[in-house]
Amino acid sequence: MSDAPVPIRRALVSVSDKTGLVELARALERRGVEIISTGGTARALREAGVMTTPIEEVTGFPEIMGGRVKTLHPLIHGGLLALLDEDSHRDAMRRHRIDPIDLVVVNLYPFEETIARDGVTHAEAVEQIDIGGPSMVRSAAKNAHRVTVLTSPDQYGAFLESFERDGATTLERRMALMRAAFERTSAYDAAIAAYLSREAADAESFPRELARRFEKVDDLRYGENPHQAAALYRDPRRSGPSLASARQLHGKPLSYNNVADAAAALELVIDLRRATERPSAAVIKHANPCGAASAGAVADAARLAMEGDPLAAFGGIVALSDAVTPEAARVLATEDAFLEVIVAPRFEAPAMDALAARWANVRLLEAGDLAGPPGGGKTPAAKAAAAQTQANFISIKGPELMSRYVGDSEARLREVFRKARQAAPCLVFFDEIDSLLPRRGLGGGDAVGERVLAQFLAEMDGVEELTGVLVLGATNRLDLLDPAMLRPGRFDEIVEFELPDLEARSEIFAAHLRGRRVSGDANPRELAALASGLSGAQIAECVRRAAMEAVRRVVREEERSVEIRAVDLRAAVREEAGATGEAA
Repeated sequence: MSDAPVPIRRALVSVSDKTGLVELARALERRGVEIISTGGTARALREAGVMTTPIEEVTGFPEIMGGRVKTLHPLIHGGLLALLDEDSHRDAMRRHRIDPIDLVVVNLYPFEETIARDGVTHAEAVEQIDIGGPSMVRSAAKNAHRVTVLTSPDQYGAFLESFERDGATTLERRMALMRAAFERTSAYDAAIAAYLSREAADAESFPRELARRFEKVDDLRYGENPHQAAALYRDPRRSGPSLASARQLHGKPLSYNNVADAAAALELVIDLRRATERPSAAVIKHANPCGAASAGAVADAARLAMEGDPLAAFGGIVALSDAVTPEAARVLATEDAFLEVIVAPRFEAPAMDALAARWANVRLLEAGDLAGPPGGGKTPAAKAAAAQTQANFISIKGPELMSRYVGDSEARLREVFRKARQAAPCLVFFDEIDSLLPRRGLGGGDAVGERVLAQFLAEMDGVEELTGVLVLGATNRLDLLDPAMLRPGRFDEIVEFELPDLEARSEIFAAHLRGRRVSGDANPRELAALASGLSGAQIAECVRRAAMEAVRRVVREEERSVEIRAVDLRAAVREEAGATGEAA
């Protein structure tokens, strides 16, 4: 296999996402590259004035069956798979008039975006399963010693940087693109298999093979031991606060043990906060809890947790359920204390400055809102708006976009808006948007936050219009959002959600009980009257608790089938109302 750069003379371009397509094609055209293209790609290039050869002129066969069959042809795959240093391959190419193809630019049908829409049918999902695209990607990637394959607009910039200079690609670049290509087809197939498994009639059964897709978040400082390597990955389908979506504000990179202990501490304080409805804190070291507490103020919770075992807590990791105040920072940063990681929803600027001054290397992780006034209906309202208008729906948790690497957060944000434009009409919902666009000055001069804010403003105000795209944001703390976002042309309207009234609570109970086996005496309106002062999320929690009690009865062999009883629902409502101080 030669290391010499391979010139690009002939390219096949067939993309669903046309971001950056015209710029790429024009660069190829300037170098005299012949461009073969299909269907909508060919139309887009012709409209932009780029010369292109329709695929049917190459194959001698028209696109048929609504475009389902167009690239699955020997003249295409022979041009991709041919080994030019093999005599038999060159003879076959001469006999069958096959010309080599040096570059494939393909991104796949938007299957993942399609199944993310509410109410999508099986037929709609299956129609978005790409066949020809993955076949071309795999053929090109298999022959990467001479064929370059681009599977994402994110790759165009680096490709063009060298191509416009040399008109060729190096073996090193082609090998990297080969790996990316097979990663993409693997993730695509895994998404299809997962969707079909979830859709199966026997939802209780386990799949014969379990495929999960994770996205790399970061390289870690080291693994469980210093000589081992490690990296952190996140499940892109998971929402809500987690360590994988937390934003590092200060300190040296995390290690595997930091991540494991911080994740355990965060999960513990989430559970404590939910159970007690009070600010909570936890200290973990080497997977062992050193202290945990709930109190009336976050500083008191931190003090009690640290007092659980002060000696064991030395060098430990602390998680707090509420924003770190200057008082809480003073409790943590005592002279005889040493902490590796502190994770919390957010850090008030004086608190962050005090902790960073106390320990130069302490990792400060912002996880986004864990508690706030929950369940006011912001997320369901956003989904309902998308459903009513038949728009696609993209939901993003603010902290999920944040990365400590320069340019990474902005790239993730650009990708969200790129997908939204591609899926238009589309509604983009940014939950916990205050963690993404905080008021300047609150984060201790955080440069990442400043760049993300600038990128968000560029997307909202930029040259490329957001045609067919509606942007919604949700926050429990409007005062933390940067005022620049509240000007005309950005977020034009502010809608405040009150707690649900009697009718709304009744509908919420009915919605959460729908499709479940429920005793005949469970009346949603009666439960709604009992649940005065509860939010939608709290009502959902009541139904969950009652359902768990029904499961326990089956486990105890008191009943043979799972049935939610009215008495369990009433008990759960009284418990939830008591935790929030409401009279039931």
